[in-house]
Amino acid sequence: MTATPRALELVRAAAAAASDKLATDLLAFDVSEQLVITDAFLLCSAANDRQVRAVVDEIEDKLRELGAKPVRREGERDGRWVLIDYADIVVHVQHTEERAFYALERLWRDCPEIDLQLVEHGSAAAPSAEPRDDR
Repeated sequence: MTATPRALELVRAAAAAASDKLATDLLAFDVSEQLVITDAFLLCSAANDRQVRAVVDEIEDKLRELGAKPVRREGERDGRWVLIDYADIVVHVQHTEERAFYALERLWRDCPEIDLQLVEHGSAAAPSAEPRDDR
């Protein structure tokens, strides 16, 4: 069993939203073989409490546009580690220090990593494959 197409859609949308707010170290795992409660985990880091909240808000906005509502949210008051449970996916937005300390990726390293298909921010456009005519 692998993550459902809906879970992949949500995890990629959540990752794109987090990336838009400059979250770092985005990583997603297909945990459907290990857990019955969800298909995928998304992990991302933010530099400070305010950025954690901004990332969470952006993820919730983008997933709401896709018709997804969180069934549970934890840690929002402290702003150091927010967990957003959408049933199909679980998103962990962590302050950089919490991410390093808890190292959740170690727990799930045996699970397949999900290609988030993100476009890098600030990267130059890819060169055209067609030759230029500079006459």
